[in-house]
Amino acid sequence: MKKYLILFIVCLFELTAYAQTDTLWHHKKCAVVLTYDDALNVHLDNVIPLLDSLGLKGTFYLSAYFPGSRLRIDDWRKAAAEGHELANHTLFHPCLGNIPGREWVKPESDMSKYTVQRMIDETRMTNVFLQAVDGKTKRTFAYPCGDTKIGDTSFIDSMKNDFIAARAVRAEMHTIDKVDLYNTDCYAMNGESGEQMIQIVKQAMQTNTLLIFLFHGVGGEHSLNVSLAAHSQLLHFLKDHKQEIWIAPMIDVAEYIKGYQSRMK
Repeated sequence: MKKYLILFIVCLFELTAYAQTDTLWHHKKCAVVLTYDDALNVHLDNVIPLLDSLGLKGTFYLSAYFPGSRLRIDDWRKAAAEGHELANHTLFHPCLGNIPGREWVKPESDMSKYTVQRMIDETRMTNVFLQAVDGKTKRTFAYPCGDTKIGDTSFIDSMKNDFIAARAVRAEMHTIDKVDLYNTDCYAMNGESGEQMIQIVKQAMQTNTLLIFLFHGVGGEHSLNVSLAAHSQLLHFLKDHKQEIWIAPMIDVAEYIKGYQSRMK
């Protein structure tokens, strides 16, 4: 009798786990978010036309002062009207210049010389810029260079009411209950083949996790770059597996996670 009771409990646990997994991510195996940083011309010229042709939507993290932002406002407004997310990547994209390997950071863009209030002010000003472009008030944020602190102070703590989520740069995936919305992880792509990126997606499908891709150059314009062919292969795979993968902008996925985590408390 004890043996059958144990078997019953195990089966019940497995069925419960399956049911919970099956109801997540809009009844799909995982969630995939395509993010693109730095307001590059290739995002408007190469990426968005391909996304639109496949019925996919991306998240574009804009630094407002970059030429690709301020010189192509009408193009970004059109992209937002097509359902792509315009998100906040600060005004001037400052990075910490006082850590190894950051010799390239210019003095005027050295975040280590910023005050926390200056970072907050410039970031909020970028939200004003973005609202002028797309008319929206809800945003997600991406830490420039993945830098989350000035000194020992996390500047996002004072802006949690300004953003639904903030994206970092660690290459990790998490189940929905383990996602830290103000430090979400992502996989930054640089030179990967289409097949290599597809394998990352398959891992997310197997583990029922959130997968965020981070792209800079797509077919050029940035030292961190993937080829047009590799990027296209990934997007076509996502398109072909939309019945199994939820592909959505970061803000939609973040709001979904926030709602789930609130219900679980």
